[in-house]
Formats: sequence, structure tokens, C-alpha cells
Amino acid sequence: MTFSLAAYMDDRSAAVEKELRRLLSSRGAAPISFLAPVPEPLRKSMLYSLMAGGKRLRPMLVMTAASCCGLAERKALKTGCALEMIHTYSLIHDDLPAMDDDDLRRGKPTNHKVFGEATAILAGDGLLTLAFELAAENAAELGLGGRASAELVRVIAAGAGARGMVGGQVADLSAEGWSEKTLRGGQVRARRLIDYIHTHKTSALIAASLEAGAVLAQASPRRRSALREYGRAVGLAFQIADDVLDIVGDKKKLGKRGSDAENKKLTYPRIYGLDRSRALARDWAARARRSLKVFGPEAEPLRALADFVVSRDR
Repeated sequence: MTFSLAAYMDDRSAAVEKELRRLLSSRGAAPISFLAPVPEPLRKSMLYSLMAGGKRLRPMLVMTAASCCGLAERKALKTGCALEMIHTYSLIHDDLPAMDDDDLRRGKPTNHKVFGEATAILAGDGLLTLAFELAAENAAELGLGGRASAELVRVIAAGAGARGMVGGQVADLSAEGWSEKTLRGGQVRARRLIDYIHTHKTSALIAASLEAGAVLAQASPRRRSALREYGRAVGLAFQIADDVLDIVGDKKKLGKRGSDAENKKLTYPRIYGLDRSRALARDWAARARRSLKVFGPEAEPLRALADFVVSRDR
């Protein structure tokens, strides 16, 4: 039977969305009885962005990596939801006036347009911190020892923090406003900078998602390393394809207006051109596939995903 990535992703997306709703139910996610439920205005803001759609790529990667390393997917679902919460927090903050100043995300008004800037900031904060609570719960439920539990938290924090996604976001902000003249005179610097930006801003959290699944499964160092390298490569392929879609994609399908050109951001097509950017995306996708040679057929979803990220239209 031919493997269907679309069906595979749809099944996991449905499981993730069901669990996300449960975790952010009106009772709150706190397992400790003396903690009050999440305040309703905050919960609504968190839920608004969390349930606004998306591919649920990061939780799928957590679960698939865990499965590749011998752990049942459902046992990694809570950590998968944690990674989705971190991703969603980053989008809420990314859209703020002080950052990209976007008013549309996935075809809907951005969080701060609906709930105000202060609540949007706090919703992002709430999702980020809840993510670590959930990852710690998952480790405890699996009976991981202290060292493995700490390693799970470290992997996620490193991918999300100043040496990962947040550091990449800062570099991305610093790269705004490049004129065509500056770009022509600084091609080498621009290429190094954009690779740094997206190795951190995009790939770091994707790689952390895969490695988190491996840690939950108590995988060997070799398998962890392979999954980490796959995440870095597929993350770059994903970002380059995203930059291309920002120019040529159907804005209705993308659900955003495409603000990169307005902000004069460094993007792969702006530096390399569309054709070369598409070739780079394919190269990174091929590198991602090669990194999986340590795995057998259990990694077929990851191989199919590497192909998908460079052929998608949204």
C-alpha cells in the first residue's frame, strides 16, 4: 500500500487538536489541586491562536520521532502539544506591532487585533510556560529518571530560547531594511546572515521537536543525532519554500498578506532569486532524507515530509 503523508498528517493533527482542547479546557490544565484554572480571558486568547489551524508539524515530528525510536506515538502526544504551544506563542509575539506588525494570521485577525496587545503578550507567555509544565508531566508519566527528564527540558529550551528560535528572531529583526544597494554590496554577509537566521529561527525548534521525541523514547545517541540533523535540514528546506511562497503563493491559501517585501527583509529569493532558492530547498530536503539512513521503513513519514515541504502550495 502506498504511504499517504496527507492521511498520516490529518490523523495526527486531529489527535493533537483534541488534546490541545482538553489541555486548555475551562477547568485549566494544572494537575495540582490548589492551582486555579487559567483565567477565562487569558484562556480564550491562548485558545484562539492555538486552534487557528496550521499543519501541526512540530507535534507530528515529536510523535513520529518517538515512534521511530520505539515509543508509541500516543505516549509522546503531550510533549507534542507542548511544542505546538511554543510555536504558537512565537507566532503571537511575531505578529505584534513591535515585531512584524501583522494583522492577519492563517486567514484570521491576529491575536492582538482581537484581544489587545497586553493580553496577546500574556497569552504567548502563558503558552510558553505551560509547554514546559506539560513536557515535565509527560516525562513523569513515562517514568523517566531525573537525568532524562532534565535532558528533555534542556533540548526544548535550547531550541526555543536565545541560542535557538529567539536568537534567530533577533537576527531576523536586525536584517530588516536592507536596501538593494546594501544587498548588492554585501552578498556574502547576507548569505551568512540568512543561514544563521533560519538555522535558529525555524530549524532549531523543528530539530528540538524531533530530539524531544527521541529523548522520550530513550533513543541511542546515534539516532538522536540523525533526527537532529534531519530537523535542521528539513527546517531550512521548509523556510526557503516558505520564502518562495511569500512571493508566488496564493495569499488566500497562505492566510497571510506577505509582509517580508514591505519590511525589506532578507529572504532567500531576494538574495538568490526564485530559481536558485527552489534548488536550495530541494538540496536541503535531499540532505534531510540522507540523514535518516540509520532508520528503516519506520521513518517513511519523515522521508515523505522532506519531499512535501518543497512541493507544498501553502
